Amino acid sequence: MQILVVDDETDVRDLFQQRFRREIRSGELSFNFAFSGEEALAYLRARPSEVLLILSDINMPGMSGLELLGHVKAEGHMPPTTMMMITAYGDDNSRQEALGLGATDFLTKPLDFAVLRQKLQELPAL
Repeated sequence: MQILVVDDETDVRDLFQQRFRREIRSGELSFNFAFSGEEALAYLRARPSEVLLILSDINMPGMSGLELLGHVKAEGHMPPTTMMMITAYGDDNSRQEALGLGATDFLTKPLDFAVLRQKLQELPAL
């Protein structure tokens, strides 16, 4: 499964590569990273059929994760229908807004990688 992780904190790349080392090595999961909503949108537009899942932080400078979610859902030619939002703020308003915009799930930071791994395994075949 091809996953795009969108977060303005660049250390997430090392964290994901470390936590999913086995899955990456086996070819089960493949991660790409964008460090802003704008970068993610450019990546998705350039590779419209590659990404199957987007994991996006909500609070980023420039385009927020919720704005990115709105663009992804509005641009019908982009295939990722599965988008999980990640935020340090687990308040109910953010959760409802994300789910209302079409997010598949809502996770809070610090990210529990065991929970994320389980959620990835529960996804229908993409």
